[in-house]
Amino acid sequence: MDSQQHERKPRANVSIRPFQPGDEAPFRRLNEEWIKRYFRIEPKDEEAFANPQQTILDPGGQIFFATMGEKCVGCVALLQMGGGEFEVAKMAVSPAHQGGGIGHTLLQAAIDAARASGAKKLYLETNHTLTPAIRLYESVGFKHVSSAEVTPSPYERADVHMEMILD
Repeated sequence: MDSQQHERKPRANVSIRPFQPGDEAPFRRLNEEWIKRYFRIEPKDEEAFANPQQTILDPGGQIFFATMGEKCVGCVALLQMGGGEFEVAKMAVSPAHQGGGIGHTLLQAAIDAARASGAKKLYLETNHTLTPAIRLYESVGFKHVSSAEVTPSPYERADVHMEMILD
C-alpha cells in the first residue's frame, strides 16, 4: 500500500454514524462476511453478535457504521477495557466497498471517539494474514506489541497485537 492509498477519501456519499436500534443485523453480517472468508466464527464473536448492546455498548463501548444511504457498508467497535484504554474491534468493510478509504475513515472515527472520551491508549488484535488491515493500522500510528506483553486473547486467530498511545 503506498501513501496515496492511505490518503484516499471515501466516496462522497458515505457517512459515519453511531450504532442505533436495528443495527444488530448489519453488525453481524459485516463481521461474519470477513471472518468466515478467512477463519471461523468463534464463541467470543457469537457473544458480541448476539447482543452488541449488552456486550459492547452497555459497558461503555461504542460502535460506528459507515453508511451509503440506508445501507451499512462498514463498521468498527470500541470496547471499554478500563483504565483509559479501549480495544478497536469488529472492524469490517463490505468487500464491494473496500479500497475507497472507508476503513480508514471508520478507524479515524474510532480514534477520535476514544480521544474525546479521554482514552490514553488503544489496543487491537488481528491476524498476520490480514496484511491490508495491518498496513492500515500502521498508517495511522498503531505499533506492534509482543504477544508476551499482552493478556492472552480469547480468539484463536489473534496472532498480531498492536497499540496506539493517544496524546
